[in-house]
Order: sequence, then structure tokens, then C-alpha cells
Amino acid sequence: MCTMSDCGIMCLFFLFMTFSKALTAVIQTQQTVLAAVGEDAEFSCQLLETKDVVQVTWQKILHDHEENVATYSKQFGQRVNDGFTNTKFKYTGLQNCSIVIRNVTVQDGGCYHCLFNTYPEGSFTGRTCLQVYELHEPVVDVRESNSTEEWVVSCSATGRPAPTVTLSVSQQDLSFSQYNTVNVSNTNATFTVTTTAVLSGSHREVMVMVPDDDDDDDGEKLS
Repeated sequence: MCTMSDCGIMCLFFLFMTFSKALTAVIQTQQTVLAAVGEDAEFSCQLLETKDVVQVTWQKILHDHEENVATYSKQFGQRVNDGFTNTKFKYTGLQNCSIVIRNVTVQDGGCYHCLFNTYPEGSFTGRTCLQVYELHEPVVDVRESNSTEEWVVSCSATGRPAPTVTLSVSQQDLSFSQYNTVNVSNTNATFTVTTTAVLSGSHREVMVMVPDDDDDDDGEKLS
């Protein structure tokens, strides 16, 4: 018999993202901000050289133009434009400024400009891209095959971008074979990835474990 401590099927699912910090000669900002649907995303820009800044402007880059999201100046203070009501200023300054997008949605994803509008030199511009991801609870299914010592195991995960689903075992006398992965594109722009494999071994009872953020030892026992 397998127990939680010595045997298990691990259904692992990952979202692969790339992000890094961008440094320019004049403006320091994040190149990519990563946030899950429903989380908050913070953007910050710092002007590394002292300039006579009149106004700081945040813009969202659309397909054919830029749309103002928010502005800050000493004369007019903070202003957030209609259509971006979930955006708030976190810190306001003419050399260093940051905003927060609350309760991020998929529509908030994309790239943004921060502009330090100076006189008489003009605007100094930084660029940050918000990458929004989404991941739902995985679904694990285990069923017997024609052999008494084999089971067919499948694990599905839905998310955006497409998650990577991996099946593995922690008991030495259990093994997977005949792997198959199917990637389905859903109408809501998410992807459902299902990995199926045949589990072979001498145990008559199998423990299925799905790791989560809390590292709980919860599992499902199947005979």
C-alpha cells in the first residue's frame, strides 16, 4: 500500500514566463511585470538624472496609438483618466513615480509608457509590459486499464499562457509509460493541457497528490 510519505503520483503544472529588469541611461523601470488575474500590478519609473520635470504621464500602448492612463504634476496633482478606474497612484514625484493596477484583468495586459515631460528638453520615456497569467485548479483522473497492475492516469490544467503538465511518481516500483499530451485552445483565450500516461506497478492502491501553494499533504487515494 502506498502512503502519503512514500508513494505518489505528482501532477505538476507550470507557467513559463520571462521577465527581467531594464536599465536605461536615463530611466530605470521594470521591463516586465507579472501578475495573476485578480492580483495587483505595480509599475514604477525613476528618472536617474535630475531634470526640470513638468509632468509625469502614464500611457497604455494600443495597436495604433497611445492612450493616457494617468498624469501627475505639481500644478494639477494626480489625475486618472476615465476607463482606468482600477489604476491608482502609489507614489507621486517628478523624479520617481509609481502606479498600481488593482484587481488585474486580462484586458489590462500589454505595454505601458512612463513619460517624464521636461522643459526645455522634451520627454524621457520608459517602457514596462504587464504580462497577465491565469491558472485554474488541475483535474486528475485515475482509472484501471485492462491489466490488474496498470492504471491510466490523466491530469488537466487550464490557464493562460498554456501550462506545462508533467506526471511523475515517487515510488521506485511505479513507472509511467506511453505519455500523451493534448493542448486545446479555448474560446476565452485560455488553454487546456491534458497529459495522459499508463502507470505500471505492483501496488493495488495508489495515492494521487496535487501540490499547491500551501504545500499541504492532501491527496486522493484510489484502490
